[in-house]
Amino acid sequence: MSSERSSSLISARPPGLVDVLDRILDKGLVIAGDIKVSLANVELLTLQIRILVCSIDKAEQIGLNWWRYDSNLTTRAERIEAENIDLRERLAELENQMRHLSAPPAPKKAAKKSAAPRRPKQASKKRS
Repeated sequence: MSSERSSSLISARPPGLVDVLDRILDKGLVIAGDIKVSLANVELLTLQIRILVCSIDKAEQIGLNWWRYDSNLTTRAERIEAENIDLRERLAELENQMRHLSAPPAPKKAAKKSAAPRRPKQASKKRS
């Protein structure tokens, strides 16, 4: 009788962490709570917390699939990164062109100054 009792105790052990996680991911887990901070019956802060923990398959079954459209999590991120690199190169090229346009012209060899033609002096009228 004691051997039967010990075998039933062994089989009735609580589920392990792996079993619990498997069940949570398979079925899903919702955690909801509200935290309110009040001082002298004046509500200062309210936090409403809603957490859903489930597998990707379960999330898709219930209509949650935001990660498919997140550019940081999809292959579209590679395309966006390539576009970003291209834009940076174009910006660097434009900045370089701007530097050349705004740079002072290189000093030329000393050129002879050409004197501006002088105007002939006009005779001033004398007053009498």
